[in-house]
Amino acid sequence: MMSSIDSASPLSVALPECEIGDDASLKEICLFLSEYSAWLLGSGATSIRLEKNVRRMAESLGCFAEMTILPRHIHMTVFLPDHSDSYTYIIATHPMPISFDINTRLSRLSWSMADEHLTLNEARRQFEKIIKTPPANKYLVLFLASCANAAFCRLFTGDWAAVGVVFMSTLIGFYLKQILSSRKMDVRLVFIICAFVSSILASTATLFSFGHTPDIAVGTSVLYLVPGIPFLNSFSDMLNGHYICAFGRFVHAVVLTCCLSLGLCGGMLLMHLSMF
Repeated sequence: MMSSIDSASPLSVALPECEIGDDASLKEICLFLSEYSAWLLGSGATSIRLEKNVRRMAESLGCFAEMTILPRHIHMTVFLPDHSDSYTYIIATHPMPISFDINTRLSRLSWSMADEHLTLNEARRQFEKIIKTPPANKYLVLFLASCANAAFCRLFTGDWAAVGVVFMSTLIGFYLKQILSSRKMDVRLVFIICAFVSSILASTATLFSFGHTPDIAVGTSVLYLVPGIPFLNSFSDMLNGHYICAFGRFVHAVVLTCCLSLGLCGGMLLMHLSMF
């Protein structure tokens, strides 16, 4: 959903061209900052980072920006220092996997605009390059995620047999997650299926008596699905007064955790493993 509103009138009308800095109008600045915000929030940034970055960029272009951050939309208003003109735009957040690479690059862009006094056209060119950043090698991510989850198993006093089982169950479960996500399947269903598959594979440690800690293997086999970043971001948003966004992110994280638990319980029931 996108709309533009002139604050000087109750009706939506075209704004007069207002020259700022490098001959950029308020409309152009607002559209650019809105698109920037949609990508930054979609890549996993907290609301406080988004606010600081956008305000820094707006000031470097000779205006001010205020925004309302909602779980799936951003309401952006850009106005002149003397409040003689303004432009408002509403944009949906960009749906994408969490990317620390894009997150970091977009934050660097805000500092480049402030320190190097980039024009709007220069900032837009850099922005276009950033959003085209290729994702990390999926096979490397798959291997590292499997190693990390196996390390969690060892951290929770799992023996080496359990570590090996967790590594393999994570490797297969995470690969399945990559395939299902690439096919645009609902993320909640993806969590249920992947947790179900990983828990069944990890239960082989019990069925075939691998090692002395098969229960730890089953319990840690689904930890790669825990939505840690949404939980952390919701807590950060709450501390900084973004209660609506914090609540939305928290509920989303809780729903994903419930889906994870549902898949884990389903796998344990199928394999006749005791939950207590």
